[in-house]
Amino acid sequence: MNFEHLIQINDPLNPLVESMTREQLWEGLVLRAEQPQLFVMGLDSCTILSRDGNVLERELHYGQATVRDRVTLQESDSVRYDILPTAEHVGGSLTMTIEQPDELQLFLRFEYATTLPVSTTDQDAVRTQEIVKSAYRENDIDTVRLIRQYVATRQEPGPLH
Repeated sequence: MNFEHLIQINDPLNPLVESMTREQLWEGLVLRAEQPQLFVMGLDSCTILSRDGNVLERELHYGQATVRDRVTLQESDSVRYDILPTAEHVGGSLTMTIEQPDELQLFLRFEYATTLPVSTTDQDAVRTQEIVKSAYRENDIDTVRLIRQYVATRQEPGPLH
């Protein structure tokens, strides 16, 4: 199953939405790659097994389940997560790409590719696909919300040293 959607980060027509710079958004995406337990519900811990340039090999622990993945960081542009398939877990990928059509607008595109089979006739499969897509979308909205919180706390003046 493939699925993609776009979240608007900066909306020049809505003054209530706090604007972010591309660099701030990138910092938040790197934080999500390096400390995913801050972003992913149910994730107990993450161990970075190796770091080679812009590639991280990680082990994610969800209770008794362990998932291995590879994270590829393209500086200030995109983060790709490749989940390694096992007998217990489907493989797949998630790519988050920063899009900036002009200096006022900023978007984050989420692209999923999974090994889940696609069906247009089996109603149970179609419902499952829609539930998965909805869960992805909600998780991605939450990711952006948490990045906004992270950026806001970094902007607050701290005590002088």
